[in-house]
Amino acid sequence: MDKVTTAKETRTGWSIMDRLMIAKIARTRWSITVRAVRIGTALAALLVTCGVYAASSIELEPAGNDPDNIKSLQQGAANFMNYCAGCHSAKYVRFNTLARDLELNEDQLVENLMFNAEKTFETIQATMPLDDAARWFGQPPPDMSLMARARGTDYVYNFITGFFIDPDSPTGVDNRVLEGTSMPHVLWELQGYQNAIYHDDENGNPVIERLEQATEGTMSGEQFKEFARDTANFLEYIGEPIRSTRRVLGVWVLMFLIVFWIIASMLKKQIWKDVT
Repeated sequence: MDKVTTAKETRTGWSIMDRLMIAKIARTRWSITVRAVRIGTALAALLVTCGVYAASSIELEPAGNDPDNIKSLQQGAANFMNYCAGCHSAKYVRFNTLARDLELNEDQLVENLMFNAEKTFETIQATMPLDDAARWFGQPPPDMSLMARARGTDYVYNFITGFFIDPDSPTGVDNRVLEGTSMPHVLWELQGYQNAIYHDDENGNPVIERLEQATEGTMSGEQFKEFARDTANFLEYIGEPIRSTRRVLGVWVLMFLIVFWIIASMLKKQIWKDVT
């Protein structure tokens, strides 16, 4: 029996132990592949779910913002602190982070943004007490730190510009992006008021076709869109303050990997050049 086995090993070049080891490696690789497929499927489902959550039932106008535009971010920060921070917090962002990323010195930070804080390391807190907000609006206004990441910058931009007169609403207005919103039109003085123009869809249900200006505000239509664009741009920034740093670091990492791959390829050729 030993002689037969030895002869068979000589003919095939593989022993029984070799074959068992190969089978074990194959099973391990198959298990890893199956796990990778399951993880990929779960991630795909998660992305689809997030996309459905973030999507709106209406077509959103692109915000056209630029998160690398420092002037726009500075203006957006001023907009948020003057018109939004009374009700909305951004509790995951510190004022000194804003100063660093928006290229503001401490005097500019204190004078233009820190209306309800004393120390630069504090986070952005809403001025309105949460209990009062819940009693007045039915629920506390949401924190805005991750709103742009959760819903999308286009959603935020269209929400800001999407208020229209609704006599049946307790606040006298509604929003074409978030129907039934409890938020009043706090920017009416800037934008003015809009009327909703409806048309019937294929099922005969009234659908908003467009919004038309009913009363003028202190800003023109283009000026208010720029106001909304800067504000949405700032909210996108606070959703990921390290975005610009991450992208620069990513470029350096890719450059390192390319150089490392070139060196590794040359080293491999040098080591294996005499191996047949």
